[in-house]
Formats: sequence, C-alpha cells, structure tokens
Amino acid sequence: MNIYFSGLGGVGIGPLAEIAHDAGHTVMGSDLSENLVTHELTEKGITVSIGQDGTFLRKSHEATPLDWFVYTAALPTDHPELLAAKALGIRSGKRDEFLAEFIKAHNLQLIAISGTHGKTTTTGMTVWAFKQLGIPVSYSVGTTISFGSSGAFEAGSKYFVYECDEYDKNLLHFSPHLSLLTSIDYDHPDTYPTEEEYKATFRQYVSQSTQTIAWEKDIEYIEQPTNDSIWALGETETSQVQITGEHNRRNATLVLKALEYLELGDAQKNLSILDSFPGTDRRFEKLADNLYTDYGHHPEEIAATLQLAREISENIVLVYQPHQNWRQHFIRDQYTTQFELAETIYWLPTYLTRENPDQVTLNPKELTVNVTNKSAIIYSELNTKLWDKIQQHREAGKLVLCMGAGTIDSWVREQLRNNG
Repeated sequence: MNIYFSGLGGVGIGPLAEIAHDAGHTVMGSDLSENLVTHELTEKGITVSIGQDGTFLRKSHEATPLDWFVYTAALPTDHPELLAAKALGIRSGKRDEFLAEFIKAHNLQLIAISGTHGKTTTTGMTVWAFKQLGIPVSYSVGTTISFGSSGAFEAGSKYFVYECDEYDKNLLHFSPHLSLLTSIDYDHPDTYPTEEEYKATFRQYVSQSTQTIAWEKDIEYIEQPTNDSIWALGETETSQVQITGEHNRRNATLVLKALEYLELGDAQKNLSILDSFPGTDRRFEKLADNLYTDYGHHPEEIAATLQLAREISENIVLVYQPHQNWRQHFIRDQYTTQFELAETIYWLPTYLTRENPDQVTLNPKELTVNVTNKSAIIYSELNTKLWDKIQQHREAGKLVLCMGAGTIDSWVREQLRNNG
C-alpha cells in the first residue's frame, strides 16, 4: 500500500509511519517543521515534506495513487491536506483506526499501555524487556528511544506493544489481549466534559480487554467492579524494584507483572532487566551535567518527576513551561504543593496550541496563586538571561530540570548546541 501520514513529526504519527515502512508499505508524509522524529524517519528512507499546504500530497497521489491518508486527531477539519485527500477520494482515517486494522491484518496480540500518566515510560520499559529477553516484538512508543526506533514491525513477532492514548477516545478503537493501566486521574476536558465520562471510557476500555493489570486505587477510581479478568495490584508491590523514582518503580512493577502473566523470562532476570532500563527521551532525560528535560505538564507529573530528581540531588531548580491555555483553566487550582521539592522555580508563559480564541489567556501570576512555595517562583521568559541563570545553577552543582510539552525542550537543546 501507498500510505501518506500527515504530521510525521508527532509522537503518535511518526512511530506509526515507521511501523508501516517496516512492514513493506510505501510511506511518505509531511509536517510543519523538522524535529527529532522527522530526522529519524528521513534516516530510514521515508520522504518527509516540510509544509502542509496540500501540494506534496497531490503530487504524490498523481505519481502513484495513495491508498490511505492517515492523520492525527489534532488535525483541524479544514486542514489543507485533509481537504485535498477527501477531494481526491483517498481513504482517510485517524492514526488509531489505521493501527487497529494493521494489528488485525498481521494477526498480532496487542499489549496496550494506557492511563493518564506514565504511558510512555511503561511502554518503553515493556519494549526494553522484550528486546533484552530476545523476544521478537512490534511496537509503538510515543517518543524517541536510545535502544531502537520509535516504532517498529518485526516479522515473526507475536505481540504488538502500544502506547494507547485516551485523547479523543483513541483507546476505544482497540481490544487488547493485555492492558496495563498506569495511573489514572481526570484529564483532557476537551474530550471528556465530565469526570464521569472519563471514568466511563476507561471502564469500557477495560471491558474490551481480555486481561487488565492495574493498581487497586485506579480500579477504585474508575469505579470498575473487579472480576477474574482484572489483576489489581496493592500499593506494597513495588518493593523489589530498584529503579530511580517512585513512579518509575510503579511502572516497572506493571511490566514485571505483565511478563509474569505472559510467562516470559523468569522473575529474577526480569527484575534485573527492568532495573537496567535506560529511560526514554523527554522523560527525565539527561542532556548534560546537572541538566535534565522532561515532557511532564500536569501537576501529578510535576510532583512525581521532582520526587525522582530529589533521589539524585538535594538542590533542584525547576524551569516550567505550562502547556495549553485551555488546559490551564482546568488545572490551575491544582497547582499547590507539587513544587515544594524545588528550591527555585522559573515559571514561563504558557505554550499556546489548539486554543479557544474566545478564552482569556491566564498569565503566570494567575496560575501560581495557590502554589505553596510561591516565594521560590521567578517569572521568566525563554531568553539569554534565563540560560545564563541555568548555567549558574549547574555550575553551583544544582540539578536543573526543564519541564513542559511545548518549546522548552527544543530551546534547551538549541542553547546547548550553540553555547555549550
């Protein structure tokens, strides 16, 4: 098949393009700008067009008719490429519709990792374990990783490991052989207007899964009645795992239980494998001495990552870029005690994307009203002055953690390249 992916630089679309390429399909696509994912795809021989006005799609279709146009849920209905694909009569579908059909066509058993937080790390851990055990595996991880491509299809694999996102109710496209639920609390109010609808979606997802492994507190939170298809874990079951960070130990425990359920490896070897997990990019990723980057942008993620950082250093400096103004309207009252492990907090303006133009943009001071260690906050911008401060903190031996899902990561990497 000839498949066109719109938004190839995205953490969902990019790995999917790699999977289709590995399976022997002709793959091409586009994005608005280059990033780590587009570079990875280009190195694999996939044609990536920068720009999305529809011209490249039309030329590609004229040269060899396209069988699929695959796009992300974030693509607006009036997007030039989506309109062009429909005008040309190309079969169009969101990424999860395509992937569900792909998994079925290749007779793969789905191991799906879902939840509000921890999906990427847990998916990466699962893929790492399969690779270390020498078991063929196909997979999709929502970031770049040091031990393989973001997405891969391996001939002869029995399982497909997938980071199964709840945004736009994507997870309901799937009926996993095994589902791992990481950590659940209400999120994505643009998709789920009420907390009950969020819980109900996870209950439906659990009902579609042959077997689910989850924490007791999350099963209770979504008000899911227990049954023989649910393996609920107690809070004391992380004691054997030695990896840094309490949330990482919980994620690793889920993977250990998954391997036990699937009867893969043995307990001691699996534990050693998980303890040696190298991490994934943008999840407490070390960029240089005393400098880390993290994708977290929810209060629970901030608290968990600061706890991890405290296991490494007593002196933590946080540079935080909130993500999406509409999200800040939802979570601003939740910014309270999560920052107390940081001795200094550089609070940046919110990164704006997919916004409601009629909604008032909250400024940093409005977002930090309830932060308990407000005296540690310095309101800042992504500029040379901030980079100089970061360098001073690093030279003083302090751990600097840059958090956010917007431009902060690319900005930090650029500063390192240009200034060292």
